[in-house]
Amino acid sequence: MCGIIGCIGHDDETVDVLLNGLSNLEYRGYDSAGIALKQDGIDIRKREGELDELRRSVRRDSDSLAGSFGIGHTRWSTHGPPSDENSHPHSDSLGRVAVVHNGIIENYQAIRDELRSEGIPFTSDTDSEVVPHLIARNLEQGADAEEAVRAAVDRLEGSYALAVIVQGTDKIFATRSDSPLVLGIGDGACYLASDVPAFLDYTRDVVYLDDDEFVTLTEDDWSITDLNGDPVRKTVQTVDWTAEETGKSGYDHFMLKEIFEQPTSLRQCLSGRVDELDRRITVEELDDLGEPDVVQFVACGTSYHAALYGAELLRDAGINARAYLASEYATSPAPVSPETLVVGVTQSGETADTLSALREARNRGADTLALTNVVGSTAARECKHVLYIRAGPEIGVAATKTFSSQLVSLNLLVEHITGRAQVDQSREFLSALRDLPNDLQHVLDESNAREIVDEYADKDAYFFIGRGLNYPVALEGALKFKEITYEHAEGFAAGELKHGPLALVTENTPVFAVVTGDGEQARKTLGNIKEVEARGAPVIVVTDGESEAERYADHVLEIPSVHERTAPMLANVQLQLVSYYMAEQLSRAIDKPRNLAKSVTVE
Repeated sequence: MCGIIGCIGHDDETVDVLLNGLSNLEYRGYDSAGIALKQDGIDIRKREGELDELRRSVRRDSDSLAGSFGIGHTRWSTHGPPSDENSHPHSDSLGRVAVVHNGIIENYQAIRDELRSEGIPFTSDTDSEVVPHLIARNLEQGADAEEAVRAAVDRLEGSYALAVIVQGTDKIFATRSDSPLVLGIGDGACYLASDVPAFLDYTRDVVYLDDDEFVTLTEDDWSITDLNGDPVRKTVQTVDWTAEETGKSGYDHFMLKEIFEQPTSLRQCLSGRVDELDRRITVEELDDLGEPDVVQFVACGTSYHAALYGAELLRDAGINARAYLASEYATSPAPVSPETLVVGVTQSGETADTLSALREARNRGADTLALTNVVGSTAARECKHVLYIRAGPEIGVAATKTFSSQLVSLNLLVEHITGRAQVDQSREFLSALRDLPNDLQHVLDESNAREIVDEYADKDAYFFIGRGLNYPVALEGALKFKEITYEHAEGFAAGELKHGPLALVTENTPVFAVVTGDGEQARKTLGNIKEVEARGAPVIVVTDGESEAERYADHVLEIPSVHERTAPMLANVQLQLVSYYMAEQLSRAIDKPRNLAKSVTVE
């Protein structure tokens, strides 16, 4: 989780660059924040709480706080609660070394016990604090700064992205293993960060670092080597995001902005990939993808709900497909063969559980594909194939536009795998894809979600139900609701209510039912609606009107009547708006929900 920033080459502006970078990384963690600046020695400022607490501390010391380079950190707690002591950067006892860390050091306790036996004191509960103490001990034993850092890293087991400054050395050292780290190349300055938005105000030229690569930054140069010190050749890439795209653009929250960006993000996803006249879907990235006998999806959270949708589409097309929670798959993988395709669905491309599952699948001989939003991410680099969802930057912790872009991208993948795009794909479906951005815009313009939430605040719990392709949308609706409202919400396959959850249904448990089309699934869902109505529960239906579900509802969230495969995407937008407006009414921290972070880089 956590966010790392480092910069060198800004002289008097270093503090502002670090704080600005941390502000752009708060979606990765906001339990505490801190910076370390290289002056004659190393000056550290860190505070529990959100970044404003650190800003106030820095403002009080603005006359004395300066440095030609530095590092910073915004924390998502793993070891030890949020506190000033547990905040990063961490230092050795004499203040000669400062370190920021993202990840989990699995052997930290053994190292901590070893160092304590030598009389070295610890001031925090974190796993990260062992790193500066290891480096300091190596310095005392005669190593120079770079040797001391390398030797310390060699002792670590687990996941880490590290940035280090050492007294007496005008360099920043950094390395990574299973945690993201990217280098920014500016005009007379260089940057390090967990994610590109940290330095987009200064440069769009980046180098994506791979595991076990070691970076050295000076005021006028940068170099990358492997852990043995041998040079590594890297390509400088230019990202297509701008600093403006990662701002709020006048919206109260990133989440609302990103909900309303969905028509644009879907157009980006579809651009150049759908030709309605030729009845063809063309995804050039997948030209070398074979025809798998079995498809396994691995994903977490929102991406897992997208994976469920993709697996359902493939099964409907006659392909053996299943979605797995990545955290379960990594430790208990399903059988694979060379004809198995394992698809990692991950917005960031850095989700630790999903990366572990993909690596396990690859080691067992399966073909792998990353369906991700981030060019140059670890998943994109490690998988044999990659399909980008092209959603653009998403800053809000609760995923919105990336989910809808994942669903569209999965439709493209399904068409490619089944071959229908080149043979007998109906003009109706291609037309539906073409019209989807406009249909989604219509939902955004006409939604009455804001008015509905007034009646349903402060209830005991909230249930979301759906069948078929609407089942993943029900799960996602419940997840969004609980993430940002902090209210209890659960999603169910509609038919499962009567197998236990119905015991919880009362007049204080509103039920959101997703009902689209007029087929058997819609008719059976109407039966489930009547079951909860009989127990006094209020019902809110999200519907296209095809099944007359509105006759049985207390409130209706309307969507246009569209293709059965695109209807769930429109229903999802209505549920996103319900969650947002309910959280707004309850005065929740919508962009920074408690205990959560955007990119989950720990297992």
